[in-house]
Amino acid sequence: MSEAARELAELAVTASTCTNCSLAETRTQVVFGDGSPTASIMFVGEAPGFHEDQQGIPFVGAAGQLLDRLLAEIGVARRDVYIANVLKCRPPGNRDPRPEEIEACKGYLADQLRLIDPPVVITLGNFATKLLLKREVGITKTRGQVYPWWNRHLIPTFHPAAALRGGDRILEQMRRDFALARAVLDDAVHEEADPVVEQLGLF
Repeated sequence: MSEAARELAELAVTASTCTNCSLAETRTQVVFGDGSPTASIMFVGEAPGFHEDQQGIPFVGAAGQLLDRLLAEIGVARRDVYIANVLKCRPPGNRDPRPEEIEACKGYLADQLRLIDPPVVITLGNFATKLLLKREVGITKTRGQVYPWWNRHLIPTFHPAAALRGGDRILEQMRRDFALARAVLDDAVHEEADPVVEQLGLF
């Protein structure tokens, strides 16, 4: 086991008993993250849903199946990426994350990004995009572009659940964003991370 994998496993154990916010009172279990600790692509979603809360794995419902299909279309297997969420616990009724919950949980995500150190980060939906880019601009205006981000490349796209609700138009935009990520990954030269990242200065 690599050092990064060991630290991720230790962090997951710590997170499993987290009581930093009130979501600890309503969750079934913490949904820490899933995938390769050496992933070249890391996805950051919003929060676990019902199925994720039950199984302890992110993106295992219909949105996860769509994510898997989009990955396959660009020749990437799910086992080779890493998937995490801004929140590690399901908000009741799948409501939107609250600012105090994001604040309480974002340190776990910062550590995941630091340890995995992926050259490409794909944010899924508004909450992840706004947190990582530190912008209030919505996903419809930020997607379709590549943003330099801590010596990495950040590509925002819609949350797969939005494509399930919004139909072919959103799905085709997601396909273009995934193809963009594939092209960036093929060309990316992965540099050493900025030391500020080590101090959780990501967001």
